Amino acid sequence: MTTFALTEHMPRDQHKDLYPEEVISSNVTTESLSQSFDAYYVEAKRLQRQYSSSITLLIGMEVDWIRDSSKQHIQGLRDKYDFELIVGSVHHVNAVPIDYDRELYVKAREISGGRDELLFQGYFDAQFDMLQALRPPVVGHFDLIRLKSDNPNGSFKQWEQVWKRIERNLDFIAKYGGIVELNSAALRKGMREPYPNGEICGVCFIDIPSPDHRANRHKALLRRGGRFTLSDDSHGIDQVGYAFERVLSFAEQVGITDLQILASRQTTQVAVNELRRHEFFTSEGHRAIIEQHE
Repeated sequence: MTTFALTEHMPRDQHKDLYPEEVISSNVTTESLSQSFDAYYVEAKRLQRQYSSSITLLIGMEVDWIRDSSKQHIQGLRDKYDFELIVGSVHHVNAVPIDYDRELYVKAREISGGRDELLFQGYFDAQFDMLQALRPPVVGHFDLIRLKSDNPNGSFKQWEQVWKRIERNLDFIAKYGGIVELNSAALRKGMREPYPNGEICGVCFIDIPSPDHRANRHKALLRRGGRFTLSDDSHGIDQVGYAFERVLSFAEQVGITDLQILASRQTTQVAVNELRRHEFFTSEGHRAIIEQHE
């Protein structure tokens, strides 16, 4: 691969939003998080300059939409830093983390009414708020809410109100031209399909009659402007490119034929079958890495 992106999580600006291990540590404060983010940006720009002749390195951040007031904090960060990429994500419902551990997930669920269905509704409503406020170029782990749920591999269609929210959000993303991650972190964390799952990738396609319903589902999404990009959501060098081979196979199975390659404030398109011929997937050294991951 020759295009990479560094998208550090934005620093949270309220003490009540610190994670449990951050609260325990006497060294972590909102001020120290802000300082660490400053250091991240400086180092990222240095690396960008150093390796500019061999790779494209995009510098950005992943936003954490916690509540409506997050918009002002996020805008302040966008004004302060010259980002080339923003990934819009939701990790909280009712200001409680939903992907940190099972205990906090259950707490968020209880606040929402005690059922996964109600928590899922709250998650996709928060995501819609984030989408409307920020219109992020890339939408991160679209269905992260399933990670700590009772059935991470279950169908969203079992809940009518949840499914309506999913359709609404995807329609909005397509309308403003956003790109949805095909995120392999779900596979790394034990789920059967990446984020978003197969039925979500096909959400706009059910009105297109064809013997090959999977391929035509994707054509309908393309007609609405829907686009995908490959993401590993890596939090360490050992996770870079994790399970990309499986993600490409998944893309083909659900009928996705093209992916977006991000660049500085623009994108290009590559066919999935062409991407398979890239040396990242064909070189013997990387084949060994892929087999180790799988």
